[in-house]
Amino acid sequence: MASLSGSLGISRDDVIKAIGAVDDVTIAQMIATGATVEELAEAQAWMANDEPMMNSGRPLATGRVRELVDILAELEPDDDEDGRGAPAAISPE
Repeated sequence: MASLSGSLGISRDDVIKAIGAVDDVTIAQMIATGATVEELAEAQAWMANDEPMMNSGRPLATGRVRELVDILAELEPDDDEDGRGAPAAISPE
């Protein structure tokens, strides 16, 4: 029987294969989107190469792909998080 994995929603194994070890809540959120393996791959492409994709005329991610992009973005470390925290504010006296 032919595989229909592309037309079915992603599974726990699909998520782990695509992004590696991640917590169960994140996996559940991704599965709950109802996205397919192809949509997960597209979301990963947007995360890795958003500027080239826009430059090639691709429309911005929408729907389930956008949901996955948002979830994947939460997994990315913030550029401004260097462990030092924000500088102390100086209050006028």
